[in-house]
Amino acid sequence: MSSAESFVPRPMFLSDSAQARLRELIREEGNPTLKLRVYVTGGGCSGFQYGFDFSDSVADDDTLVDYDDVAMIVDPLSYQYLVGSTVDFEQGLAGARFVIQNPNATTTCGCGASFMV
Repeated sequence: MSSAESFVPRPMFLSDSAQARLRELIREEGNPTLKLRVYVTGGGCSGFQYGFDFSDSVADDDTLVDYDDVAMIVDPLSYQYLVGSTVDFEQGLAGARFVIQNPNATTTCGCGASFMV
């Protein structure tokens, strides 16, 4: 790395299992430009609620977190609540889903879908 280059840490992380599931979904959809959009909305039993969607467009003010052949997008409002978080994919008795491990959350609900800061 030259002195003109600087290391910029990733603002969020995408676990290996989340990357693998995202690759599967992109392959199923047949659209290699799809990205995982991660966002926060008001509501849920703990105040804020996590959301996931797929998008092939990135707004000028979105944060794009790139992992070679897969990526996730975070809007500026959600970013402040999600910076430092890890998006994971888990399969269990309750089904298969993307989940967020958020170091900024002071309280989370039992299902992990909502949080409070």
